[in-house]
Amino acid sequence: MKMESDSLNDQEVFLLRRKLDLLLRTGKLLMESAADTNRVERNMKRVAAFMGIPEEKLHLDIRWTMIIVNVSDDRHSFSKFQKCEKHGINMTTISQVSKLSWHAIEHDYSLDKYEEELEKIACQPRNYTPYLVAIGAGFACGGFCKLFGCDWIAFLFASICAFIGFRIRARCIEFGINVYMSIAIAAFVSTCLAYASSYSGLSDTPCHPLLACALFIVPGVPLINFVDDMIDNHLLVGITRAANTAMMVMAMTFGIAFAMRILVMNDVAIDHKFSELSMVPHDPYYIYAIAAAISAMGFSMIFNIQRRLLWVVAVGGIIAVCTRNFVNFELGYGPVIGSFMGSFVVSLIAVKAVHWFHVPNHVLTIPSVIPMIPGVLMYRSLLAFINLHGVVGEVTNAFFNGINSALIILCISLGVAVPNIFARRYIAKDRQCHLQEELEKRRMRGKFIEW
Repeated sequence: MKMESDSLNDQEVFLLRRKLDLLLRTGKLLMESAADTNRVERNMKRVAAFMGIPEEKLHLDIRWTMIIVNVSDDRHSFSKFQKCEKHGINMTTISQVSKLSWHAIEHDYSLDKYEEELEKIACQPRNYTPYLVAIGAGFACGGFCKLFGCDWIAFLFASICAFIGFRIRARCIEFGINVYMSIAIAAFVSTCLAYASSYSGLSDTPCHPLLACALFIVPGVPLINFVDDMIDNHLLVGITRAANTAMMVMAMTFGIAFAMRILVMNDVAIDHKFSELSMVPHDPYYIYAIAAAISAMGFSMIFNIQRRLLWVVAVGGIIAVCTRNFVNFELGYGPVIGSFMGSFVVSLIAVKAVHWFHVPNHVLTIPSVIPMIPGVLMYRSLLAFINLHGVVGEVTNAFFNGINSALIILCISLGVAVPNIFARRYIAKDRQCHLQEELEKRRMRGKFIEW
């Protein structure tokens, strides 16, 4: 905290320090819950308006690990810093903080009342117990496996392997193991178990669980937030999110590749089976709809979405996957355009649906589009690189699958981000007018707090 003038009395300085502290705690709670930078900034400015801090005197610098706030005029300058260390995903917290920022203005909260409500949000337990989340993660990967064309026995094997891998990752983090190493260990264990299940003889698609057992690690939220931040010109945070996403993918890849080397999978021609795996749907659309709904709800539990929204996200997953398949196979535009259109349609619907369910856009869209992750192409590329033997065309094939999977993931992210960003810019003026109206009403009630 820095004060360039001592013209304010001690009580005024103390009050301003407290406001800055509450403002930073709000930003930290959002940043550590995986809110995109634009949402963190918008909410902090709204809370500052509630506290009577004029926007033209407020200066924010939001980074991945640090938030800096400065309030200054011609005579005074106050600055404060807040570290952000524990990054997770908590969609319920993001939604509740956003609602709190409006309720504080509309219901004339005092600073004590605002602090009390903010503390309740920070300390509330998650909507699902750890084992229930692990079950959700398991079924999410089972849903992926079904989308790749497996039978229901393989679906069950993939779910069990993912459940065990998810719990191992959670235990590793509890023991203080590095988060990326925890990811690698979880991917290794899940892959080993999936490989062992292929020898059971109970499934007609024994290799499919290998494709899906570790996909609970896929960093969908950081990836979509990275695209959002880059489009919104928050380049520094966006690049940091991209680096974190890349590290998570590399850790996951290392765990899978190490398991494959340990188990000598190249000797059992797993890569050959994956290369021959058809990507054309051979089940009825309703089967894919069920699998998409299961996967979307599973990821919703990982992201701690409210229970009342599970069915909404399930419907979103069905719309995304069926739209992707229709554009890809029925219209013949391919998986890249199909994936973009699937996520675009869901995001477009969510622009309107957020007013029905009163939650941020990403709460509905991100879990809905995760089932479109191109797991088959990702594994084909990985196996091609692992099993290089110097044969002509091997590198080309590996890069072809890798680039296609990267393009699909990028298009999924863009499909989610673009409608949301344009809609946000369109309604920004209406929100600003509503904010000014509420602040004016508060002044008339004599409840406005001056900075």
